[in-house]
Amino acid sequence: MKLIHTIAELRAELAGRTGRAFVPTMGNLHEGHLALVRQARSATAGPVIASIFVNRLQFLPHEDFDRYPRTLENDCRMLESAGCDLVFAPDERELYPEPQGYKVHPPAELADILEGHFRPGFFTGVSTVVHKLFNIVQPQLAVFGKKDYQQLMVIRRMVAQMALPIEIIGGETCRSEQGLALSSRNGYLSDAEKVEALRLSATLKSLIAGWQAGRRDVAPLETEALEALRAHGWQPDYVVLRRQRDLGAPLDGEPLVALAAAKLGATRLIDNLEL
Repeated sequence: MKLIHTIAELRAELAGRTGRAFVPTMGNLHEGHLALVRQARSATAGPVIASIFVNRLQFLPHEDFDRYPRTLENDCRMLESAGCDLVFAPDERELYPEPQGYKVHPPAELADILEGHFRPGFFTGVSTVVHKLFNIVQPQLAVFGKKDYQQLMVIRRMVAQMALPIEIIGGETCRSEQGLALSSRNGYLSDAEKVEALRLSATLKSLIAGWQAGRRDVAPLETEALEALRAHGWQPDYVVLRRQRDLGAPLDGEPLVALAAAKLGATRLIDNLEL
């Protein structure tokens, strides 16, 4: 496996190589990231490229950009074991040599709801850096985790509307043996909080159970879920049931997804379950 820090070196290394598979990350990797790399490895005989870049554009001023863990050496060891061929780890000056005035603004009906409502500008930051990385790597396929469900939808919509020749593959959410969705931010949780964090997926299951029991007025179901989290010390942003295809209001006969974001102590967690 080769570690590369500049765009010019990466392009030279990839020249003439087809079947490129790409997994963009912000580092501080865990088993969920490695599962995406393995999925990319199984999908192509060409090179598998992972990027490691903590993207300032997707952090709000009060969020944890400066304290986000940078663990490049360990990340590289993990990526090599998962079958990665190239790691692109640019510094900020390499990827943003001047202020990024040109940005990708996804449509408000998808990007300004749920995560986008509570983290304004987040999906503009994500779309801009992913589009830029796509231009640099020029992959034939890219793998994104379903844990960031809305993000996956935004990227798929961007690729379709921009006519980018890239297949977007969604990787299933990896969970601990207890059921906690793996996340880089889980490292901020205390041991007691890691146990309490299981309540988030349990709350989503209860929301789904209410719908499956025939309760079609979704607002009371969502309110009950929010109140259940608050009763145990959480600060929830949203717990909702939506259509998988566009995150619109749920309808009978359509594939649905339950999504949640909530702060436990100082740590904000997200999760989702498809049904």
